Amino acid sequence: MAWMETHASRREHPNALWDGAGSVVMFGLNYGPDCDPREILKEKMHGAISVYAQGDDYHELIKGKLKRLGQWLAHRTREDLKVFVDTAPLMEKPLAQAAGLGWQGKHTNLVSRERGSWLFLGAMLTKVLLPADQREIDHCGSCRACLDVCPTNAFPAPYQLDARRCISYLTIEHKGPIPREFRKAIGNRIYGCDDCLAVCPWNKFASESREQKLAAREENRVPSLAELSALDDAAFRFRFSKSPIKRSGRERFVRNVLIAIGNSAAPSLVPDVIARLDDASPLVRGAAVWAASQLMHAEEFAALKRKKASAETDASVSEEWASA
Repeated sequence: MAWMETHASRREHPNALWDGAGSVVMFGLNYGPDCDPREILKEKMHGAISVYAQGDDYHELIKGKLKRLGQWLAHRTREDLKVFVDTAPLMEKPLAQAAGLGWQGKHTNLVSRERGSWLFLGAMLTKVLLPADQREIDHCGSCRACLDVCPTNAFPAPYQLDARRCISYLTIEHKGPIPREFRKAIGNRIYGCDDCLAVCPWNKFASESREQKLAAREENRVPSLAELSALDDAAFRFRFSKSPIKRSGRERFVRNVLIAIGNSAAPSLVPDVIARLDDASPLVRGAAVWAASQLMHAEEFAALKRKKASAETDASVSEEWASA
């Protein structure tokens, strides 16, 4: 398996997760893709899903591995331990750097000399005092590739990320309408963004992940925007079962798909957009308004606006009609 394992010894665990002395053991799992994830950005009628979300949810996968290892360690040491995968207020990336797994690059993600930018992180807290590994140093040098490639200029300075401008945040965590200033820059990215990771020169040493459960599902490699826009809640849950995409919910996901359709320059997708103008979700309807305004001729859109805008009951959607 493409696991790397190391640890950093500390006298007290951070954030009072554990009282007293012990060690933090950090783990990294390679999820390197089998192709350049930026290639899909050329396919305007298809959606780009971040590499990490194209397969099964990594949280349960890594937690299962850590628990099995933890059982072995607890049996040998007779000491309690806890495992975490994005489930505790741990500074995972600084801890991983202290443990020698890699360093925090200028894009704020961990970079490994052996695995490039494609690493999932997990942590184990144990009362066993383990010897500390050597801290990794920064190897970014004068390189600015990850900063310069960002479509929304989300890096105000090296090692600083403005999440409010980050496409990963906007398409996954942001609950409201996508701010207008970022819609064009999102392109066809419908869940996350890999640009700053994929451009890193250290990826020349990266290898494809050998973990089968992380392998991209075929339907997530080049998914049709038209098909995705038509997903209702049941179909969304079924299609993304055991996928990290499921956690965002159907409304946010279809919102993203409609933004991508608006950027497609494909009039053939107009019927798919118009179908969403009657969606039960205001978030979806609002995104559909913007997509229609981008794809339709001015006269056609004006006629559609006269027909639909006056019947709208949601203030945010009405604002979209007014601004279109």
